[in-house]
Amino acid sequence: MQWDDLHTFLEIARQGRLSGAARALKLTQPTVGRRLAAMEETLGAKLLQRTPDGFVLTPIGESVLANAERMEQEALAAERLIFGGDIKMEGDVRVTTVDTLASQFVTPTLIALQKDHPNINVELAPATQALSLARREADIAIRMAPFTGNQIVARKIGAIALNFFASADYLRGADMDAPQLITVMDDQAHLPEAVWMEKQFPNGKIKMRSNSREVFFWAAVTGGGIALLPRFRADQDDRLVRVLPESPDLKRDIWLGVHSDMRQTPRIRATMDALIAMFEENAPLLNPDG
Repeated sequence: MQWDDLHTFLEIARQGRLSGAARALKLTQPTVGRRLAAMEETLGAKLLQRTPDGFVLTPIGESVLANAERMEQEALAAERLIFGGDIKMEGDVRVTTVDTLASQFVTPTLIALQKDHPNINVELAPATQALSLARREADIAIRMAPFTGNQIVARKIGAIALNFFASADYLRGADMDAPQLITVMDDQAHLPEAVWMEKQFPNGKIKMRSNSREVFFWAAVTGGGIALLPRFRADQDDRLVRVLPESPDLKRDIWLGVHSDMRQTPRIRATMDALIAMFEENAPLLNPDG
């Protein structure tokens, strides 16, 4: 069997749909479907069963899955060793972070890096879902929570302060006993931001949900209600008013992580150093009372 075929099977099993597997593999949906059909024909066995809710594993597919996952780990380990030993200051660097930090801080830093090292190509993914460093979905991740995994090298590189803001127009007519709130989707209800908002406004009415902090900002600016926003941005915008001036900031630590196999690769190291220096320089802006 070819690894490409097993990889295709693995992604369909994970995603549940050909379209999701195609995105993960960077292939077309018909190509993914043809690979699955050809593999099953070669094996003479059905590994995945199509249902109205997507693909599910057959009993033999469940048996094959563990083997495919082990092969994937070996392939990824070999890939990391190859790329980790690359001594050239050129090639791709994949960076992922939250949209709160991506535009104002990370993007200008990466552009400046490319001016010094024009052969470095950057992929920047502002992702609400944590991309995997082990699977090389990203080379460098900047997150608002500590990393897990004994092969991940991580360090705290700063902190960000958030507080409650709303537009002056909204606050003039607002019922502060039951204010309108802008918060996260249910899948992020466990985050400190959501817990803090519920604690401060237990009788609030949630009028908008989103996992994009950019949506939070514009929803608050245009009168949608109260949002928990980064102070580095909201403090500077005269369209916004701090709702609870005496309320302490919610502080979120900023962490940078890289896989141990990749951290000494020159282009990865240079990118990490540039990002760390930028966050140190902007510490007073990100955490004004820190």
